[in-house]
Amino acid sequence: MVFFAGQGDARRSMALLWRSADSAATRSVPGPKPGLDVDTIVAAGIALADEQGMDALSMRAVGSRLGRTAMALYTYVPSKSELVDLMHDRALAELPTAYDTAAGWRPAITGWADDTWDFYLRHPWVLSVSQARPVLGPGEYAQLETVVRILGGIGLEPLRVRRVIALLFQFVRGMARVASEQRQAAAATGVSDDEWWSVRSALLAEVAPDFAERFPALAALEARATPAAELPAGSGQPEEAEGSPAEREARQAFLAGLQVILDGVDTAVRAAGEEG
Repeated sequence: MVFFAGQGDARRSMALLWRSADSAATRSVPGPKPGLDVDTIVAAGIALADEQGMDALSMRAVGSRLGRTAMALYTYVPSKSELVDLMHDRALAELPTAYDTAAGWRPAITGWADDTWDFYLRHPWVLSVSQARPVLGPGEYAQLETVVRILGGIGLEPLRVRRVIALLFQFVRGMARVASEQRQAAAATGVSDDEWWSVRSALLAEVAPDFAERFPALAALEARATPAAELPAGSGQPEEAEGSPAEREARQAFLAGLQVILDGVDTAVRAAGEEG
């Protein structure tokens, strides 16, 4: 399921995201139960989505988690649409915003990419919030600012830097989605990765005995591919033992792909320097 940001009332959503004077962010209700506020509601929504996914998210479910009715939440957050925006932006705010560039831009951007990968696997529901329409909140902008500070002075012209940044964000997000889905597949389908591949590999050999002849380039590549060739020497990224084989493969593809992208940026920076 895909959630599109910014579906609620535009003025109220932006006021809540940026905590302007009319956002009611700090308003509380006296009584025997602790008073509600926007931060408490958003934190409960994030906890619920982390535990049960976005399919379980509703104003009623969040209210129940807080010991309140859904109606009690509407004073602070008008609807689920605004809540999703606030959750997304609040979650992003937990990411680091400072990276040491003393050793150069490349180690810094690698650290950012790795932290962002880990973030998506901690909060896989964030991947269901579409990037087609950004939330436009401070958490989102803080992440953009972080990457611009790392890459803004590398010597490429501004429009090119902007497009490199877009590529990096979408690459990390896309690869993290694959790993996240690998984590969820067995529980969602009731079939383990080993069982799924064992059955279908046997059937593929049965129904396509001429597979290698029909797809020779693919067959040759698979025959030559070895784990030792996954990453360039000195990448500093050891193979990780955690997760299923499919998840580990997604992680290795992420690391290798990131190195290729950064190699390309390196080449572009050197070329720009020679032209200058």
